[in-house]
Amino acid sequence: MGFFGRKTAPKAPSVRVEGVEKVTGAGKYAAEYKVNKVAYGVLVTSTIASGTIESINVEKANLVEGVIDILTHEKRPTVEAWATEDSARKSGFSLPLLHTKKIFFKGQPIALVVADSLEDATYAASLVTATYKQTDAIVDFDIEHPKMEAKSAGKERGSTDAWTSAASIHEAEYNIRHQVHNPMEMHASIAEWVSDNKLRLYDKNQGVNSVQQVVAGIFKIPKENIEVFSEFVGGGFGSGLRVWSNLPLAIMAAKQVKRPVKVMLTRPQMFILTGYRPQSWQKIKVGANASGELQGLWHQSKHNTSMFETYNEGITRISRLIYKSANVRTDAAIIPLNLGTPTWMRGPGDCTGAFALECALDELSYKLKMDPVELRLKNVSVKNDPETGKPWSTNFMDECIKRGAEQIGWKDRKPEPASLKEGDWMVGYGMGLGSWFAGRGKAGASIIMQKNGDILVQTAMTDIGTGTGTGMQNIAHLKLGLSHKKIKIKLGHSNLPAAPSQGGSTGLSSMSGAVTAVCEALKTKLASLAALSNAAYRDAKHEDLILSDKGISLKKAGNQSISFDALLSKNNLEKIEVEASSAPGDEQRKYAFCSAVAHFCKLRVHTKTGKVKVERMVSVVDAGYIVNTQAAANQVTGATVGGIGMALSEEQLVDPRYGSLVGNDLAGYHFAVNADAPIIETSFINKPDYNLNPVGSKGVGEVGIIGSAAAIANAIYHATGKRLRDLPITPDKVLMA
Repeated sequence: MGFFGRKTAPKAPSVRVEGVEKVTGAGKYAAEYKVNKVAYGVLVTSTIASGTIESINVEKANLVEGVIDILTHEKRPTVEAWATEDSARKSGFSLPLLHTKKIFFKGQPIALVVADSLEDATYAASLVTATYKQTDAIVDFDIEHPKMEAKSAGKERGSTDAWTSAASIHEAEYNIRHQVHNPMEMHASIAEWVSDNKLRLYDKNQGVNSVQQVVAGIFKIPKENIEVFSEFVGGGFGSGLRVWSNLPLAIMAAKQVKRPVKVMLTRPQMFILTGYRPQSWQKIKVGANASGELQGLWHQSKHNTSMFETYNEGITRISRLIYKSANVRTDAAIIPLNLGTPTWMRGPGDCTGAFALECALDELSYKLKMDPVELRLKNVSVKNDPETGKPWSTNFMDECIKRGAEQIGWKDRKPEPASLKEGDWMVGYGMGLGSWFAGRGKAGASIIMQKNGDILVQTAMTDIGTGTGTGMQNIAHLKLGLSHKKIKIKLGHSNLPAAPSQGGSTGLSSMSGAVTAVCEALKTKLASLAALSNAAYRDAKHEDLILSDKGISLKKAGNQSISFDALLSKNNLEKIEVEASSAPGDEQRKYAFCSAVAHFCKLRVHTKTGKVKVERMVSVVDAGYIVNTQAAANQVTGATVGGIGMALSEEQLVDPRYGSLVGNDLAGYHFAVNADAPIIETSFINKPDYNLNPVGSKGVGEVGIIGSAAAIANAIYHATGKRLRDLPITPDKVLMA
């Protein structure tokens, strides 16, 4: 059965709830809010990657007309949380902005110029100079990571000695370069001190309540005194899950100049100051018996972090999640470099780990002379979580594999690599699996109903483009029976009912419980009001009511409906307001939860140029009940295109001589565009998981990228017979292999 007992959902609205505001410009992004007397802050950043500041010269900058003040480590408001490096690490923001002479990475903020106009601030910032005592920067991951041994990352199952005599064993190393988020909207903040201990903030972020918490910890003011707006977000991919330098600096500057301050990062600063997917090295050893049953798996990983913060990507986690094996060992190490801190980037950890895992499984299949599809089907664990032993609440990975193989035409694939050629092109097929823990957090929502039956559903959660707002509208429509045109959505304001950040593929899963709860609260309230004048409604529960655009009635036959206008007027009310929250319960103890995907790729490799052309991508997803098919398909499409970029073009290089990024703009950083991607053929198993939440939906935003790069790399091997284990797989690597 489908949603709330329906076999199919009613037709969804033709537009997203925020669509008109976005395309007309009525929707305001962080930098676009109009704030009286706002001043403009522009960062000055370090020109070295390691050392200490000896002096900063701001004399010329101060002569620029319009300059109000310049913040440096010698002149700025004191932030107690950054008094020491240890206190900074505990504050929730580890980089002690303008509270240290130490330089941790090139591009670190060392000053903020505040002026009446952006132009004056930008020009003045170019005149600020600094002298340094420079030390050797450590930025080359390839040189540094062999110096550090990977240590246990999770309890070992069985033993690595138990499968040394497995019939077939594969072992190899895999490398992935540093990758950058690059959302369309740059990170920006406007900070306004309403009073000595009250703040109003406009910030590009993925969770207003999280921003409240972090800012409260840094500036030691109650979080309820911090009002945060993030109503519209132009993409995040994980970069908006943390507070970055622009926000604390705007707050400090607003305190110092006693007026609101706006700080917006430039595109080059986005490459440095808002996180990235860290560079990684992985080694996998996997063994199977002659029939293809996995006997053991050993997954090692290393990735970089910054010098001032330990960031753990959790790369090996996925090797404990997908496949049945009595013997599993995972080890990891984190390598400090003079670079900014990495952060969660779409499918963090699992996306990186799946590349190595799924390529290793593919290589093992060829050693076994077994179809890669058959090997996966033999070993995927769809009944129990291999790590905890808990039963999966739902896991239809096997169905994803079978449907994807049929859709791509896997049966037409010749097993031998480099066996299918069309002129100068070699044709190959590949596959890769992905999985992501399906989560749910505590979330709240409220409803305001007017006399005409219009309702406004509100929550603090931010919709970063994933379609959460439209999903909430669909859930309210299905739960209440009101038409879509009667339901409005308001998001992204900290004064609304609290909700988790939009990230980790938990947004709609969390909100589905909250919206369901508040819809039930509204129906209960309406029944209680009706009962005051109509005995038929006495003792009525929310499930006994039927709502329409005209009013309420009872499911029992023979009861006349009551209009919303009449009901509210009779009770001397202009509107009804209800609020409710929802959280996971005992089901988390009983079951394990995951989303799953099977990616299949058909591509061509040019024999003379090494160019790889992805011809078809098929992605079949188990994400529970799909509340909004179009939005969910868009999520998978975007994620899979990200996987194409990861596989074929994305790499952020670092010049080891200077610690500089090589190419810090959208011309030099090559991500996948329309010409690089086919139409992604997305489909969903669409079976609900009601143990996870009342709607039965599971997260879809992350899982779409996990395993997609491996499918492409495996298809390149099948096309060419060349096994390429380092991403990105650029034409020169194809030709030289």
